[in-house]
Amino acid sequence: MPLSLTRERLGTLLEAARGRRITVVGDAMLDTYLRGDVERISPEAPVPVVRVRERRHALGGAANVAQNVVALGAHCSLVAAVGADAGGRQLRAMLAEIEADSGSLVEVSRPTTTKTRIVARSQQLVRVDEEEDTDLEGPEVERVLQAVHDAVAQSDALVLEDYNKGVLVGRVIEQAIAWARERGIPVIVDPKYRNFFLYRGATVFKPNRRELEAALGAAVDLEHPEALPQTLQRLGVEHLLLTLGERGMALLSADGHVQRVPTVAREVYDVVGAGDTVTAYLAAVLAAGGSASEAAVIANYAAGVEVGKLGAATVTPEEVMESYDHVAEHGGAGARDGQAQ
Repeated sequence: MPLSLTRERLGTLLEAARGRRITVVGDAMLDTYLRGDVERISPEAPVPVVRVRERRHALGGAANVAQNVVALGAHCSLVAAVGADAGGRQLRAMLAEIEADSGSLVEVSRPTTTKTRIVARSQQLVRVDEEEDTDLEGPEVERVLQAVHDAVAQSDALVLEDYNKGVLVGRVIEQAIAWARERGIPVIVDPKYRNFFLYRGATVFKPNRRELEAALGAAVDLEHPEALPQTLQRLGVEHLLLTLGERGMALLSADGHVQRVPTVAREVYDVVGAGDTVTAYLAAVLAAGGSASEAAVIANYAAGVEVGKLGAATVTPEEVMESYDHVAEHGGAGARDGQAQ
């Protein structure tokens, strides 16, 4: 079934997204990159010695979704857990720099999830993860719930960004969705394996194909979608947006329709962070009054821009419009009237 989106409608929705308030709840991370040169092998062990020339920090996980929400002109409150450590202070400072609301961050008795990548000659040599990923418990869960309640009460959309790091426990998921539904705002979920079937009531559920097939224990046949309504019923969600890598995305609805959204990327340079960009645009467009189909098409354009950048990057509405115009001018998926098959 074709999806269509005119340039005028695209501009209207992107403009309406500015100023909307989005709450992002989930696992925030700090990404650290150490870049340098390798000139010798260590005398202590057969490993390269990296002389670090540059240290760079980036927002990861739910914090990167928040960063993308801000980049498209919306307001964002981030509910996440951080430690009383250097990583937590760095993450707070970076959120303040982009003017994201960090007042909903909850300080917990565990380290801030930090992933350090050591890179030499454009090659990642090793990644070091500092984290504790067991579920939050007791008073810490209560503080997260209070932060979610206060943020959702002022929001136009809710994002649940799950990286299985312990924030999105069952109570938080169920209560967050209940509060959002009471307000009549859309809920967008980026799931992981641990809580896959706990997101009943979500508006758009966005796994990749591998995650969905692993959870269902069966292959997903998009060419013969007769069984897909049962899949949505089992998940208890309104729409399933399945990301398919270089094949774009597929939007599945409870009535059995499968709408294909082919990729519009000009060049794939780095896929890191593309899913976070998609999630942010889905939330903003739905908050602006767009349909799930419109949100999927616009998010697809944003992803096409993001994969042409290095690392987890943000995408502006102006870049989305430019991508739309490029596709319209040069033909292909989405040409002229923005159609996607």
